[in-house]
Amino acid sequence: MKKQSLLFWIFLGVYGSLSAQEVVWKAGIHSFFDNTEFSGASVQTSQTMAGVHLAPEIGLTWNQKHRIYAGIDAMHEFGSDKAIDYYNPILYYEYTNKSFRFQMGAFPRQPALDKYPRMFFQDSIKNYRPVLNGFFWEYTSNGNQANVWLDWTGRQTRERNESFFMGWSGRYNWKLFYAQHFGYMFHYAKVKEPETDESVHDNGLLLTSLGIDLAEKMNFEKLEVNAGWSMGLDRDRSAGVWNRPQGFLSEIKVEYKGVGLFNTYYKGESQQAYYGDHSNGLYWGDPVYRSKEYDRVDLYIQFIKTSVVNLKFVYSFHFVEKQTYHEQLLSATFDLDNLKGKTKEKKYNYLWDNWFN
Repeated sequence: MKKQSLLFWIFLGVYGSLSAQEVVWKAGIHSFFDNTEFSGASVQTSQTMAGVHLAPEIGLTWNQKHRIYAGIDAMHEFGSDKAIDYYNPILYYEYTNKSFRFQMGAFPRQPALDKYPRMFFQDSIKNYRPVLNGFFWEYTSNGNQANVWLDWTGRQTRERNESFFMGWSGRYNWKLFYAQHFGYMFHYAKVKEPETDESVHDNGLLLTSLGIDLAEKMNFEKLEVNAGWSMGLDRDRSAGVWNRPQGFLSEIKVEYKGVGLFNTYYKGESQQAYYGDHSNGLYWGDPVYRSKEYDRVDLYIQFIKTSVVNLKFVYSFHFVEKQTYHEQLLSATFDLDNLKGKTKEKKYNYLWDNWFN
């Protein structure tokens, strides 16, 4: 009877505590169609990537700062005979206040990597590796921000290499000018026993740049330019020699009433020294940066951009190896939740309202 009474009071306490909390939920759909045309190129391949993600989450929040979520990111590839081709569990704790944000567990990758240049993470990462396993901490104040994160990307087995990222980035604004920095270290170890001839690899990448942002002053959605210096840190431990490829990287971003241009230019030494041995297992950045000179021009139309819906078309020109290659991307994103301020959709940019009304 004592045990039953104790269990009753424990259950009553837990129930009372949970019933006092607010149930929170998220519902996300992301669909993409990305066609790349690189026939004849040695640093990239032609392919069409297309599919749709469904990412529902449900959780509890308390004290308006603490939340726990559980859900799944399920992806169906266009043309597949499977209902779900890939899925990733979502389960994490989140703390937020005025300046700080902390997440730990398995959670959507985009907030951690959204600002990184494609030299670090190519576009397909958000489509095929949408969930980060680890932690993310970010500080923001008056437009300035800094963050650190860890992503455990491979648990060691007899078939799978042990691998993980440690990353950091930040931006400091001063009037119209800003300084920004991006960095990561990637550890790529052997598979579990039996012993193989594989070597442990360490792959790091750093980029520091200075820029000017005139968007607010000129009433543009985006109007900025930045330029900086990158350095890779790449080694095969069996060789014991560090490769340190360096180069110049610049970006130009222009968007006015839903029509935009994004230009990226790289000039320097060839990145990804061991790509021939491990390809995308070791490097998550765009393999075009194995070239010593590369220019990419994205011309895009932002049909709809609100706090809930984002519909965008991009036509890209890739100038590499003295040739011009093409890419077309259409993406549609729908994100809704019941958190304060999100259920009422906010209008940011409708192309037809800006140009045709």
